[in-house]
Amino acid sequence: MQYNIKIDAFEGPLDLLLHLIHRYEIDIYDIPVAVITEQYVNYIHTMKELQLDVASEYLVMAATLLAIKSKMLLPKHEEEWIEEELLEDPRQELMERLLAYQSYKQAAVQLREKEQERAQLFTREPVDFTDYQKQEQGEYIPVDVTLYDMLAAFQKLLRRKKVQKPLMTKIVRQEISIEKRMEEIMQQLEKGTSKKRFDELFETDAREILVTSFLAILELMKKKMIIIEQEHNFEDIYIMKSQYA
Repeated sequence: MQYNIKIDAFEGPLDLLLHLIHRYEIDIYDIPVAVITEQYVNYIHTMKELQLDVASEYLVMAATLLAIKSKMLLPKHEEEWIEEELLEDPRQELMERLLAYQSYKQAAVQLREKEQERAQLFTREPVDFTDYQKQEQGEYIPVDVTLYDMLAAFQKLLRRKKVQKPLMTKIVRQEISIEKRMEEIMQQLEKGTSKKRFDELFETDAREILVTSFLAILELMKKKMIIIEQEHNFEDIYIMKSQYA
C-alpha cells in the first residue's frame, strides 16, 4: 500500500516540541532531554509508519536532540567540572529557539484575535453560541483535538493491540483502499449512537488495515466530514459525523 499525504496541521519540529512540552507539563527552562527526545522520536516513527511526508527539518531536529542528549550523558572528570561550569548549557540554543517560536505563536494568536475583533465591524453570518450556552449551563466544552493528539491515540492503540512486534503467523493479505475505508467509517457513524469512540473504528489487528483506517480518518477530518471531540487531555477521543457529510 502506497499512500502519501501531507497534513497542514504540521507546522514544523518546534511546533511538535512545544506540543510535547505542554502535553507532559515540562519546564521549558529545564528540559529533560532524554524524555523529550524519546517522545519526539516516537512521533517521527509513527509518522513514517503511516507513510506521512516527514520533512527533512523533522529529521534534523531529531539529530539535534540526540546530539544534545549525548553531550549531557558524556562522563565528566573532576578536573573538568570548573571548566564545565563556564561552558554554555547544550540545551541553551534549543531553549532560546523554543521561547522565540512560542512568542511568535502567541503573537499570531493575538493578531488573529485582533482580526476577529475588526471583523465584528462588518456584517457577518450568524454565530453559533452553542459552546457559550453549554458553558453557562455548566456543561463541558471539548478541547481542541490536534493531529498530534490523533497520533498519540493511534500510538496507544498500536501498543494495546500489540502489533508493533512481528508475530510468527501465516496471514492472508487483504487490500483495502483509503476511499473504501472512508465510506465504511461514514456508514459506521450513521449506525447506532451519534458518536463512536476512536478505538471502536479499529476492530481488526491487521497492521495494514489499522494504518489505512487511520489515514481514512485523517482524510475525513481534512474534508470536514467528521467532528473530533475530547473532553479533557489524555481522555478518550470520540468521532461523529459532521453536518457537511
